[in-house]
Amino acid sequence: MDIRTLPESERSLFNQLQQRHRLHFSRERFGGHTLRLLMPSDLEELLEGRDPFADVSRFPFWSRLWEAARVLAEVLVATADRPVGRLLELGAGLGAPGLAAAAAGYQVVLSDYEQSIIDFQRVSAAANGLTDVRCVLLDWLDPPKMERFNVIAGAEILFREEFVEPLLRICDNYLLPDGIVYLAHDVRRQCLPVFLRAAQQRFVIGSRKQTLSRDGQTFDILVNRLQRRRDHQ
Repeated sequence: MDIRTLPESERSLFNQLQQRHRLHFSRERFGGHTLRLLMPSDLEELLEGRDPFADVSRFPFWSRLWEAARVLAEVLVATADRPVGRLLELGAGLGAPGLAAAAAGYQVVLSDYEQSIIDFQRVSAAANGLTDVRCVLLDWLDPPKMERFNVIAGAEILFREEFVEPLLRICDNYLLPDGIVYLAHDVRRQCLPVFLRAAQQRFVIGSRKQTLSRDGQTFDILVNRLQRRRDHQ
């Protein structure tokens, strides 16, 4: 990736990030679309000497392209053969699902909780020439006013049980009446059943397991599709 080809604002962001981290662009392909994703190259730099097992809540989960995000990206690209609209990715991290959806035609908002993560997303969107992508800070406990979306999506975003109710409120506030929520998680994610039990009062829920093999390992990813019940529209 020739950084000189980036727009001036994103080139400046890249240079600022490069002062703090070693960086690289990873080429990834989702449903016929090849993307360049900006990633930190050294996890130890992000940990800053912290023990990742001492406080899992401080682990920089956003810095890795998780298998669930790969599966979600493929799912979103596959939905683009229907009329597309506005899509919000929650806890987007590196933004692969949302960027893949944008490449397939969606108007996309990527969201996360730290400005530095948003900066990575902005550079990646610019590196792929995706001009119909916005990147916003979104605190689930204090969500800003935003438009409603045809699709809300997230990969590996339910890793703490206290996120269950805030996520349900986000879906209530930001999803159009006939909108769809797509969530992708490793089947071992313990908070997911808690969320699905709470969500079934408001949503019709479909589930599909997809097995992904990478680097000699096998991952079982559960993709959930949620659509509002008619009495909750």
